Amino acid sequence: MQFLTLAVAALASLALVAGAPIEKRSQRGKATYYYQNGQPGSCGGYAGDNDRVVAISSKFKSARKCGGKLKITNTSNGKSVTARIADTCPTCAKYDIDLSVGAFKALGSMSKGVLNVDWYNM
Repeated sequence: MQFLTLAVAALASLALVAGAPIEKRSQRGKATYYYQNGQPGSCGGYAGDNDRVVAISSKFKSARKCGGKLKITNTSNGKSVTARIADTCPTCAKYDIDLSVGAFKALGSMSKGVLNVDWYNM
């Protein structure tokens, strides 16, 4: 009987640990933009230039969750945007991202071309 009580208590404590939220780790990199040109992203869906989508570096496999969302913040002006992961960026460095025009405009001026950003998986 004591073993059964101990086993139930151990399983209950595991359930509490398993339900704990995962820490949101922020990444720092550069953001550029790209045009959709009517082509599907590597996740298989189509997006327009005004949609808020992001391409993640193909070197950063753990962040690439098709349909997942990233919270992206321009470190220069503090503006933030949430964008859906829809593509991969084979030419991006590990922590760099490529944004749709709509997502990039939400963070800063298109004339900048490249923004310093912090981002994390939501």
